[in-house]
Parts: sequence; structure tokens; C-alpha cells
Amino acid sequence: MTDSPIIVKVGGSLFDLPDLGVRLEAWLKTLAQSGVILIAGGGAAADVIREMDRIHRLGEETSHWLAVESLGLMTSLLLAVAPPSLLLFRLGAPEPAGTREGEPSFSVQDLNAFACWDEGRPGCLPHRWDVTSDSLAARVAEVMEARELILLKSVTIPPDMAWAEASRRDFVDGYFPTMVARGVKARAVNLREWRP
Repeated sequence: MTDSPIIVKVGGSLFDLPDLGVRLEAWLKTLAQSGVILIAGGGAAADVIREMDRIHRLGEETSHWLAVESLGLMTSLLLAVAPPSLLLFRLGAPEPAGTREGEPSFSVQDLNAFACWDEGRPGCLPHRWDVTSDSLAARVAEVMEARELILLKSVTIPPDMAWAEASRRDFVDGYFPTMVARGVKARAVNLREWRP
């Protein structure tokens, strides 16, 4: 599919970079593509839910939906730190990028809105702690028939490392190898160490 988007997940661990917006803009220019959809990872917001689950024993179902809600907050944060020159707009329910005249090349998929829309559809994700924004981003890529999913991380995942090994090392979540096995084409970039 030539008009399929590229999904770029901005890992939650990157949000402590003071120059995240500038760095992200410079990296996006290396793609030289239109139809790029950004996704914000959970980071510290999801960690708060993990801690509340540990303290209050909320259970995986309740914790899942609270963590998904926190992804809406991280989407807003991504929009706030991105330079205005990126002309980002927020997507609710999934829709193909580049479908409206005058639409910018970059949009941000709100994972909270996506997860609510996707709930109950064939292939939707289970509600457990080993399913994080990595797998949710892969699900977006699957549903939107993306050309590629690029995970922007704070760690380097060697290109020849199997996703199962990356999961064992906590570089990606435990469910992510299942999503790749379902046909999602993915790679990772260490944006923290990336230089233009």
C-alpha cells in the first residue's frame, strides 16, 4: 500500500529530554515521508498507575484502562512540546493520514481514543501489564496497515536482535513479539543518542 502511513512511537522515557521537540523535528526530517503518525508512550504517567496498582491492588483490568487513560495525557504533552513548525494535529478514531486536502504530514494518534475505538474488534489487545504502549503502537500499525512502525527509545536495540530477546531485556513489552509475529514491520531508534 503506497499511501500507508509510517507509525512513530515516541517512547515515554524520552519526555525528560529538554530538547525533545527539536530533536524529534530533526529526526522526522530524515524520514522524508508524508503520512507519518506519531504516538506518545506512557512513561512516567503509566508508572504512576503501576505504583497505584502495587499499593491498592487494582488488578490488571482496572490498571489497563487507567494506564490507557494516561496515554491521552501523554498525547497532549507530545503536542505541547512539539515545535509549531510540525503542524501536528490530534487523531481520535483511526483514519488514514493525508486524506484531507491541506492536511499536514504529521499527526498524533491518541492511544486512549484508539484503544477505546478498538475494544472488542477482532485482534484487539488483552488487558494486562505486559501490553504497553509498544504493543498498542503495533496494533495501530496493524489496523492502519502501516508501512512500518518505528519505536523511538532511550536504549539501543541492535537491528539483528530478535524481538523476543528485546522483550526479555525489557527493551519492549512482553506482548510486542506477538504483534511482530502478526506481521507488523518494526524497528527501533535510540533518539536519546541520535545526532543529526
